[in-house]
Amino acid sequence: MSKLYNVGLVGATGLIGKKFIEVLQKENFPVGKIKLFASKKSVGKTVYAFGKELTVQTLSDGCFLGLDIVFFSAGKEVSLKYAPKAINDGAFVIDNSSAFRKKDLVPLVIPEINGDLLKKSVSRLIANPNCSTAIAILPLYRLDQLFSVKRIIFTTFQAVSGSGQKGVDDLKRCKKGGKPQFFPLNIAKNCIAKIGDFDIFGYTDEELKMVNETQKIFGKKIDVSATCVRVPINNCHGVSVEVEFEKEFFEEDLKGILNSTAGVKVCDLPSFEYADGKGEILVGRIKKSLAFKNGISYFCVGDNSLKGASLNAVQIANLLINFGKI
Repeated sequence: MSKLYNVGLVGATGLIGKKFIEVLQKENFPVGKIKLFASKKSVGKTVYAFGKELTVQTLSDGCFLGLDIVFFSAGKEVSLKYAPKAINDGAFVIDNSSAFRKKDLVPLVIPEINGDLLKKSVSRLIANPNCSTAIAILPLYRLDQLFSVKRIIFTTFQAVSGSGQKGVDDLKRCKKGGKPQFFPLNIAKNCIAKIGDFDIFGYTDEELKMVNETQKIFGKKIDVSATCVRVPINNCHGVSVEVEFEKEFFEEDLKGILNSTAGVKVCDLPSFEYADGKGEILVGRIKKSLAFKNGISYFCVGDNSLKGASLNAVQIANLLINFGKI
């Protein structure tokens, strides 16, 4: 019988927390015991998963004892407070928030790109990248190996599910004629070019995540600029990518290279509707850049709740198992 692992899930009743449960079951992750954690208002609720009713618990000192892996999907502040406690209780932590992504000793992992980092890392904390970053750069890593990425311009088109249940509810409310209670504008009738707070230079938190995380995942200095836009779509993020390479390339080779890249599927016109519920990134509109000498542009779409969050984290957990870390 294969070894089973005791798993914890923090933020289990949230939008992405529910996706974690779906993915763990769909991927047949070897779960032994599982503990579900959420805020105090959800304590005592039950969730049917893994063939039984599971009672949601609150977070407390010692609550992670006996767990091998804990997935965190409850926001930055919760992760900052409780992820160290989970590690002290003996668990590996895979964190879906931005709390630890910029820390030098914390691996920031997209398994298809830099999963081998986990072989030599001694960290018991692994960070999951921002959803838009994961979707945008997964198609790029093979091209970087061949032609060396020099400069990138991202423009994102991000679904309301990326902001959690409150964002989804606000879209529903506005579609029915109600006033926005979460977004600064009526999201049913607008695309909102603001995700997160502005810094002194006019960039938002979300845009700076894409800049910093791209450089860390690729392991080198790349000139990156990003504009992130919230759009009236329930799920899936789209990203327009303009990239310049150090080396020359043959345009006719690009589709073949991208189609052979793990986790990527080339199509004529990437669709938000088709990408919903899929674990792969759809890439299309591939063409030679008119702005960069050795450059291309493409448009990609991915399910932000899957490859942008839950699926990527579960793939990280599988690597930890395969590498004998747990």
